[in-house]
Order: sequence, then structure tokens, then C-alpha cells
Amino acid sequence: MTSTTLASHKNWRTPTVVLICGGLALTIALGTRHSFGLFLQPMTMDLDWNRQTFAFAMALQNLVYGIAQPFTGMIADKYGAGRVMVAGAIMYALGLLWMASPSGGLDFSLSAGVLIGLALSCSGFSIVFGVIGRAFPPEKRSTALGIAGAAGSLGQFVMLPFGQTLINNIGWHYALMTMALTILIIAPLSAALIEDRSSQPASKNLQSIPEALREAVHHQGYWLLCLAYTVCGFQIMFISIHFPSYMADQHMAPEVGMGALALIGLFNIFGSYTWGWLGGRHTKKYLLSALYLIRSVAITVFILVPVTPLSVYIFGAVIGFLWLGTVPLTSGLIAQIFGVKYLSTLTGIAFLFHQIGSFLGIGIAAWLFDTSGSYTVMWMLTIAMGIVAGILNYPIDDRQIDRRAAAATT
Repeated sequence: MTSTTLASHKNWRTPTVVLICGGLALTIALGTRHSFGLFLQPMTMDLDWNRQTFAFAMALQNLVYGIAQPFTGMIADKYGAGRVMVAGAIMYALGLLWMASPSGGLDFSLSAGVLIGLALSCSGFSIVFGVIGRAFPPEKRSTALGIAGAAGSLGQFVMLPFGQTLINNIGWHYALMTMALTILIIAPLSAALIEDRSSQPASKNLQSIPEALREAVHHQGYWLLCLAYTVCGFQIMFISIHFPSYMADQHMAPEVGMGALALIGLFNIFGSYTWGWLGGRHTKKYLLSALYLIRSVAITVFILVPVTPLSVYIFGAVIGFLWLGTVPLTSGLIAQIFGVKYLSTLTGIAFLFHQIGSFLGIGIAAWLFDTSGSYTVMWMLTIAMGIVAGILNYPIDDRQIDRRAAAATT
């Protein structure tokens, strides 16, 4: 009876359960993160800040998120994602509470920037994807990662209206406090991401983290993938943080900018799944090239046509379909080349590049606006970088590394 109970307790973490709970955790963590752009105008107006003060904290958040991600990924690969995610949920809630009562720009940067950045590194894609990547076989992995990515997008679709409703009804201060309570739901969900390492075949656990890092550093395709990922962060965080204010500058109601970001989240649900599904059937590097190039085309069309609510909503839908399709494709390509044992570590390093791009995208956009009064140059820069990313992905050597052959030569 006891052994049966233990077995059932052990087996409840099926791949489906891991996917559902990991996806829900991403829904809450990333959805909350993508709602921060809604706070730019009300906070800067109430606190008499310029946009650079707010944007610097958001840029710092993304940079800290990226810098910490390889290390939290290593901890998750070695000691388990569940523990890391519980710590992340607690830090996230504390950061939101602190963010709700800033005494100045420095205080805001430490809360919204440093503490929440650390929290996101413990609860974002790399941590969850590492567990999901190991839970599913190769033929189903890209699709599973796409579904998890879609769950993160669902968060954007759900949390943006939730955040805007809170701001409209109780103000930004209490909205952030309410979000702090919501974020704690991640803690119980993380129980499903505890892995049974003893069930993994010993032959798959011979490589150490330093060996995996050396292998990736000497792989040219890994560097190309990381550099292209920088562009992804540059593009999406510029839009995520600055788009509501850009809409206000175009004399649109706040609900138009929020609606566009919500549409991005909605269509990203379909896009993340679709790009992940395509990645299981077609060459991932070519799909990545196509995705970045189509993004540039979509942005070009948007800035050339007159800005109306309809054009804004169409742009939100189109760019949403392309929004995070890079995530399952990039993670799937890393797993395809290097295997899944240190997937959180290697995707974490790639995500560092993504977040460097996020830092630059948010910061440069704020600087260009404050110095020129316009986002025009930023839009043009975003288009050009998308073309560069499309070119970088194309020549990646995506063949699986044969470590048996390497071992035979040593």
C-alpha cells in the first residue's frame, strides 16, 4: 500500500502536468512583466518623472534578468527548477510591493529593475523550458515548447486588461500591490517542475556544466543564434514598454495602446504554437530567418500607413503572431544541437543576449524620444536590425553534436 502510494505520488508529474503547470507559471510571470508599460504614463505624471527615469528601471530590469539568467539556469539544471521558481515568486512579489511605493528614481530602479529582474530570471522561459525540454521526446519537443510559449503569451493577453482595469479603478499604487499577491500563485505551480533525476539514464549525464559551456563557446552557430536573439529583445521590449506612450503621442485613447498590446498577446498564443509546431517539421534556422524578416516588413508597413485604431489593431495582431515565435525555435535549436541536459543553462546564456537587446531597445528609445521628441528613428533602427537578424540565422550549423566521435579522438 505504501509503495503504491509512493509510486502514484511520484508519477503525477507527467509531461502533460509539467507543461500545464509550467505554462501557467509563465502566464502569470510574463503577463505581469508585459503590463509594466501601462504604468509609464500614470507613474511619470504622478511622480513628476521624465520617461527616461521609468525606462531606465525597465531597461535595468531586462539587463539584470539577462545577466542572472545563465546562473539561475545552472542552478535549476543542477538543483531543480522548482526551488528556483519558488524563490523567484517571492522576490517578484516583494519587488512589486517595493515598486508600488518608490521614494525616487534610484528606489524605483532597485525594485522594478534589480529585484524584479532577478525574480524574472528565476521564473521565465529558460527555467521552465529546461524542464519541459527534458520531459518530452525530440519529436514532440518543439511543439511542447511552442505551447509553453503560447501560455506566456496568454499572460500578456490576460494581464494587460487586468492591469489596465486595476489602474483605472484603484490607481497604479494599489494595482501593483494586487499584482504582488497574484504573482505568488507561481509558488504552488512550481511543485510540478520538480524532476526525478534518478530516472535519467546515466549515459546522458556524463557531461559537466564547464564542458557544456566550452562546447557551446566553440560552436559558431551558437554565437550567431545569440546575436540574432539580441535583436528579438531589442524589438519586442521597445514595443512592449513604449507602445502605449507612442499611441498617446498619436492622440489615441489609452485603451487603444492597451488593446494593441493585448492583441499582441492573443495572436502570440497562436503564433508561438504555430512556430513551435513548424519547428518540429521544418528547419528551425530558416524559420527564424523568415520570422525576423517578416517582422521588419510588418513594422515598415505600420509606420508608412496613417495611424488609426484599425491600423494599430491590425499591427498588434500581425506582430503578435511573430512576437515570441523565436523562443521555441531558438530553444529547440539549442536542444537539437547540444541536447537537453543543460538546456536551461545554454538557453539562459542566449537569453542574456536577448536581454541586452531589451536593455538597449528600451533605453535607446527613451533617449531618442527625449532628445528628438519622436520615435521615428527608433522604428527605422528596429526594421534594420530585424533584417540583420534574419541574415545571421541562415548559416547556422544545426547538426547534432556527436560526442561519441569527439570522445574517440581524445
